[in-house]
Amino acid sequence: MALPKFTAVTRTQGNNKALKDGTVQPKTFSFEFIEVDPLIAAFRREVRASEFDICELAITTYICARAHGKKLTAIPVPIVRQFHHGAILVNTKAGIASPKDLEGKRVGVNRGYTVTTGVWARGILEKDYGVDLSKVTWLLSGDEHVAEYVAPSNVVPIEAGKNMADMLISGELVAAIGVDVNHPDVQPLIPDALETGLAALKRDGHYPINHLVVIKDEVLEANPGIAADCFEAFAAAKRLYVDALKAGKIEKPDATDRLHQRVMEITGEPLPYGIEPNRKVMETLMGHALSQGIITKAMKVEDLFAKETWGLVG
Repeated sequence: MALPKFTAVTRTQGNNKALKDGTVQPKTFSFEFIEVDPLIAAFRREVRASEFDICELAITTYICARAHGKKLTAIPVPIVRQFHHGAILVNTKAGIASPKDLEGKRVGVNRGYTVTTGVWARGILEKDYGVDLSKVTWLLSGDEHVAEYVAPSNVVPIEAGKNMADMLISGELVAAIGVDVNHPDVQPLIPDALETGLAALKRDGHYPINHLVVIKDEVLEANPGIAADCFEAFAAAKRLYVDALKAGKIEKPDATDRLHQRVMEITGEPLPYGIEPNRKVMETLMGHALSQGIITKAMKVEDLFAKETWGLVG
């Protein structure tokens, strides 16, 4: 009998390549992979219309969606991770000598307030540099994936017709998070951002999660065991990738591969899957989500994940 097939969206990368090319396959179903470019378009389609059975999704988009009752449940597969100290750019002529100087100023955030990079970056400003986030006016270049979300009162859209990168270059914005700017007057607010991120990893075990994997609730309900099977498939593909990293067998390693290698030198495992290996970093993110107004009520880590995956580690 043919296995059931479920639509799935996940961008091809080292730790899922073996799934995408069929080297690793789940036991009880098969993936029907759909390519969506850019990937963030899939995030919106998933949280607004539950369009895909299985989908890679930004973690704070998911937390926000979960808080608004969207019928999606994650498995603890943190498929994308990165540091965010370098995501905060500043106009060097704007008089910002330290992060605290952002208070009372207008700071851009690329796309929406709930974008994961923005949440992590604001968490760094608040926890590591003492910035009072409520004293900053956050300007957005886009809307939110979760249409029902209402941002705090100090979050506003940029003026119609304006471009966030141009506003940063001109000094109309003193800083911005998550924008791509190549200009001599624009530099990272936090110097040596990668090394600062790695130092935070050494100090706090802090390797931020950006994306995880969600499954439609109706698929979970109709197919008991699919969450665990999906987890194990993603974990098996990831182990092949990590083994290749350790053996130096990645052909033409890209920036992400090199970052995972740096993390691996510190932790031994750059991409742990499961709740327990990631509990601390997820609790940190959920604390940021609560303090920044992404969610209004505290959530437990287990509240995010399919129950059959709670004890799984990969």
